[in-house]
Amino acid sequence: MSEAKRLAGEKAIDYVEDGMIVGVGTGSTVAFFIDALARIKDRIAGTVSSSEQSTQRLRAHGIEVLDLNSTGPLSLYVDGADECDGHKRLIKGGGAALTREKIIAEASKTFVCIIDPAKRVDVLGKFPLPVEVIPMARSLVAREILARTGAQPVWRDGVTTDNGNWILDVHGLAIVDPVGLERELNQIPGVVSVGLFARRPADVVIVGGEPPIVL
Repeated sequence: MSEAKRLAGEKAIDYVEDGMIVGVGTGSTVAFFIDALARIKDRIAGTVSSSEQSTQRLRAHGIEVLDLNSTGPLSLYVDGADECDGHKRLIKGGGAALTREKIIAEASKTFVCIIDPAKRVDVLGKFPLPVEVIPMARSLVAREILARTGAQPVWRDGVTTDNGNWILDVHGLAIVDPVGLERELNQIPGVVSVGLFARRPADVVIVGGEPPIVL
């Protein structure tokens, strides 16, 4: 699938305009986008990064990384996904960067999601849903998720987010109402962010292939 990811990442360059500050996500598909962005870095005003991993890759290419508080609203955000349904709603957070990704998506006028064909699904939830939690609330949140959904939260042991928090991966969901579930889980005390991008879905989805498909 690496070739499909590369094709999706390079196709996303079509949405980059001169002078833009570009929001950049996290993950293996985004790494191809960053490498492609490096070839036109003199045309952009800088980037806002969703993770330390992406920040390192951007800076290694000599691309400036800016603080979102300083940039204000962004015109473009490019990121991957772990699952994408027919309404461009997503599950994200396999790379544990979901909170910063969600913040940048909210700040951006256009959210372009780049995926390989395997990420397309009819119903979200086969990929375990990541939920970022305050460490002291891990067990509380897990009990609440189990009680409300019947699905099984599993602590992603050994993983600490860039924000210093932990991740619960919720297994066994079939998410027929992504907006409603996102809203409900966000209300649990101790939840920082839910890896459902449903209230603010992608605007454009690029599926890597020969040629890439734009949804």
